[in-house]
Amino acid sequence: MGDATFWALVALIIFLAVVVYLKVPGMINKALDDRAEKIRNELEEARKLREEAQALLAEYQKKRKEAEKEASDIVDAAKREAEMITTEAKQKTEEYVVRRTALAEQKIAQAESDAMDEVRGSAVDMALAAATKIIGDKVKGDTATDLFKKSLDEVKTRMN
Repeated sequence: MGDATFWALVALIIFLAVVVYLKVPGMINKALDDRAEKIRNELEEARKLREEAQALLAEYQKKRKEAEKEASDIVDAAKREAEMITTEAKQKTEEYVVRRTALAEQKIAQAESDAMDEVRGSAVDMALAAATKIIGDKVKGDTATDLFKKSLDEVKTRMN
């Protein structure tokens, strides 16, 4: 058994000599260094991407806040405009009612005036007819004609 151990040791030494001669540890170190560099580069790229993502997120949040503010301003402006339109409509309605009331009052006053003129005219006609009948019954001839003309002239001057 001692021989097998010796030959196993010799084989191990030869294997290690071949490994060193072929520079396997250097290749392993180089492969590990390359792998570490690749990982370092990937980490650096990931960090940059993360920073860019955070910058984009901040930019979008800023834009969202600006859009919300703009929407709020638009709503406020619309409310103010609606209030102005409502106020203006109320004012125009009130002015219209005032104008229509004044026009109606004017028409009523005109109708009253026309009615008064008609009543006066009827009263004058009735007074004339009554006076003509009374005078016609009591006064005859030229005196009646003179009285009638005088009364008629007096009524005409009072009506104008």
